Amino acid sequence: MSTHKHAHGDHADHHDEHDHAHGAGQAHGSEPSHAHPQESPCCGSTCGAETKAPVAATSGGLLLRIPAMDCPTEEGQIRRALERFPEVRGLRFDLPARALDIDAPQATWEPVIAAINGIGFKTETLSAPPPAEDTAKAQRAELIRLVAALLVAVGAELVHFVAPDTLAWKAVGMAIAAGAIALSGLAVFRKGLSALLHGQLNINALMSVAVAGAFAIGQWPEAAMVMALYSLAELIEARSVERARNAITGLLALSPPQVEVRQTDGAWASADAKTVAVGSTARVKPGERFALDGRVTAGQSAVDQSPVTGESIPVDKAPGDSVFAGTINQSGSLEFEVTKSASDTVLAGIIHAVEQAQGQRAPTQRFVDKFAAIYTPAIFVLALAVAVGTPFLMGWPWLTALYKALVLLVIACPCALVISTPVTVVSGLAAAARRGILIKGGVHLEEARKLKVVALDKTGTLTEGKPRLVAHAALPQDLPEAEVLRIAKSLASRSDHPVSKAVATGLDGDALPVEDFGADMGRGVHGTVNGRQYILGNHRWVHERGLCSAELEARLEEHEAQGRTLSLLADQEHVLGLFAVADTVKETSRQAVADLKALGIRSIMLTGDNPSTAKAIASQVGIDDVQANLLPEDKLKVISELGQAQQTGMVGDGVNDSPSLAAAAVGFSMGGAGTDTAKEAADVLIMNDDLRKVPETIRLSKRTYAILWQNIVLALGIKAVFFVLAVFGSATMWMAVFADMGASLLVVFNGLRLLKSSR
Repeated sequence: MSTHKHAHGDHADHHDEHDHAHGAGQAHGSEPSHAHPQESPCCGSTCGAETKAPVAATSGGLLLRIPAMDCPTEEGQIRRALERFPEVRGLRFDLPARALDIDAPQATWEPVIAAINGIGFKTETLSAPPPAEDTAKAQRAELIRLVAALLVAVGAELVHFVAPDTLAWKAVGMAIAAGAIALSGLAVFRKGLSALLHGQLNINALMSVAVAGAFAIGQWPEAAMVMALYSLAELIEARSVERARNAITGLLALSPPQVEVRQTDGAWASADAKTVAVGSTARVKPGERFALDGRVTAGQSAVDQSPVTGESIPVDKAPGDSVFAGTINQSGSLEFEVTKSASDTVLAGIIHAVEQAQGQRAPTQRFVDKFAAIYTPAIFVLALAVAVGTPFLMGWPWLTALYKALVLLVIACPCALVISTPVTVVSGLAAAARRGILIKGGVHLEEARKLKVVALDKTGTLTEGKPRLVAHAALPQDLPEAEVLRIAKSLASRSDHPVSKAVATGLDGDALPVEDFGADMGRGVHGTVNGRQYILGNHRWVHERGLCSAELEARLEEHEAQGRTLSLLADQEHVLGLFAVADTVKETSRQAVADLKALGIRSIMLTGDNPSTAKAIASQVGIDDVQANLLPEDKLKVISELGQAQQTGMVGDGVNDSPSLAAAAVGFSMGGAGTDTAKEAADVLIMNDDLRKVPETIRLSKRTYAILWQNIVLALGIKAVFFVLAVFGSATMWMAVFADMGASLLVVFNGLRLLKSSR
């Protein structure tokens, strides 16, 4: 995995604990981005090619209608066919609408269409997605058609059991059965024939051979019932997979299409959110959703950010705070400056990232695909052996042997097996996104369960990343305490250094006028207040001036042992006040580290800060292993060394931690809602900076993996039982298709349980 070298420093970790001066605010260089190499989208059947001039989709990509694509198996075929195109950035399937949106350069459209046609799928280019109303209408019509086919198949069964055993009634029954097969299975036969012509033994091919064979040997009632049940099961499966896939878009595609925007004359008017320019001023009233990302410019309110960050408690917003599309304004009216276009919002990024993640096959899914590729032909050969060999070896009648072979073909359908993994992985990705955890692919969802060590950055990960005044005291002199604090605030408010800002923000009262203000780099600031000269400086500067007594030194050492940065207010003769600033630990960090320990995972802190500060923070959150004074390349080396012995994860803010995030088995980025570098470098984004989401991701990974294997065992176990019944018992073809349908629905609904899980 490639990495980039980054600028020295650990984000906010490299403040020297004794050095601060006016104007010495930290400058962070722009970071080179690191992107993981994404797996190509992946996962057959049917028809000839239809060539039309490609028409751009509304997204700027290629939009196709594929009439024969109506189930996850065919989606998988198309994914696999397009794996060889590295230019294809993403695939967005809409199975109910039989539509596919391909994100790829226009130069690749013709070869992509040819590749899809080459595996037997007829394509039609579209200029816009099919209207939702048309898709819903088509789904209703298909459901009605399949229910009607099932009823007709029941009619064929009744004729077979009730009607007299005459040639005329057999002809009637066969005609009814043929009608049921035509209603439900013409598309299956077309796709099955195409698959056989292309040398593929897929589900449609197996069903086509089984149904045609059953009809030919006189088992026409079962042939009709099998085809009707199979087609109905395919529809239910496709709808279930769409439910898992739409759990993201249905939850997150919440930003309203219209937004109130201030016009040049100052009036407010409603506008299409897609047309609003960055920099415009928009307004959101209480109870409304934000249509765009922005920065609050006027008003105060609480905002429900749960759709984006997973936070259950509304967040207070005031001028200067960021707001995100899809979140809900709860109380006061807010005006905000639009900072991102509609297609570039955090919300849009989440949806796009999850769609991309769905195209990446998890390790278990790749295993199942390989197994199914061997399993299906093997069962086909076995069925052929039963049909041809058992009459000679076991003395079975030819029709009995052929019937059992056809039952085996139905049992052989790997539908339940193939569908068991993608629906579970997609459900896991959706469940994570609902909780404010954005996982970039099924492979990372699976890998998280293997973690044995998690390395944690300090600033912005374990701590808030913003210095705060945590302690202050006026030392006994001739000035009252209130006056000392006011003078300190006056000097601190004139400086833009982070430590001075923390002092100014943490003290109450109004600042006094300061004359002759100046700064001594690396020491502090000085100025005249009420005709008297003062300095507000670090320990070293005060010590140089000979103002540190033994008693004061002892007090300073106590604070410094806790990792605090000290500022001292002094006049020409005495130290008047002491101000301790520290980067405070997040409330969630202690619980997160405890949760990791409960999972049997060792935590280690990697920071660029000094050892005393690092150890103080580590002791507060319960981390025993600390490595301090690390540059980005040092962190990368530690992660690489740890990774050689055991699966190692990394949690950072995604800026100077990018090389380490990329090198770790799973990289978790804090600040997913705000940093582009984090989005590119990490495998998992924690959208609300809550470190507890890391152990939560690991728990979800373990649960997803357990359900994946439950589904595999269910699918194969049910087939094994009916396999034995088919060969040595009395399993019928319609019982076999019921078993296949039942197994498919069981694994689908078992996978969908992840969407409802609370942890």
